[in-house]
Amino acid sequence: MANIDNKALYNIGYGLYVITSNDGVKHNGMICNTVIQLTGTPLTVGVTINKSNYTCDIVQSTGIMNVNLLTESAPFSIFEKYGFSSGRDVNKFENTVYTLSENGLTVLNEYINSYMSLKVKQSIDLGTHVMFICDVTEAEVINNDPSMTYAYYHKNVKPKPAAKTAAPSSDAPRGYMCKICGYVYEGHPLPEDFVCPLCKHPASDFEPVE
Repeated sequence: MANIDNKALYNIGYGLYVITSNDGVKHNGMICNTVIQLTGTPLTVGVTINKSNYTCDIVQSTGIMNVNLLTESAPFSIFEKYGFSSGRDVNKFENTVYTLSENGLTVLNEYINSYMSLKVKQSIDLGTHVMFICDVTEAEVINNDPSMTYAYYHKNVKPKPAAKTAAPSSDAPRGYMCKICGYVYEGHPLPEDFVCPLCKHPASDFEPVE
């Protein structure tokens, strides 16, 4: 059987975005790194969302969403706000200034260089995730600030893990850290079916912490 090194996938280029939606009562937002243009004519965009995210339920119900393209100026607090809690439990836009696009969904007033409004025309069940294939119904460039990439976030935005204070008792890692949000699972081994309790990403998005 051919060897599969999951780390090869880490070298795929990703951006970081805030997906906004509305459940009929309140606005919601989540951090996403899986947005890609699929075709130019017609203008089609794919967005993949973990089924555990409340946004997935909302988009399946409403069929619309906005993609806010974050810039390198976005602080870690933006990722905490939209990625570390669930819209099922909190109102992420409470006490937040924002504008609305024509579809009635939120557009962030800062830390983005553009946004797109999407209408779902097809969804594909991928097991743990759903891929939404969408038509672009509105799009605007706000400024020319460089877009936030996954690599830039990890190098310059996400806090570095605290230095260990004592030598490990064995060669096994003392835990595993989520590469998306920084959550640390204490213990070894990391269960294959583990899902990050903060950002809902799977075990494949964790790396050993020595």
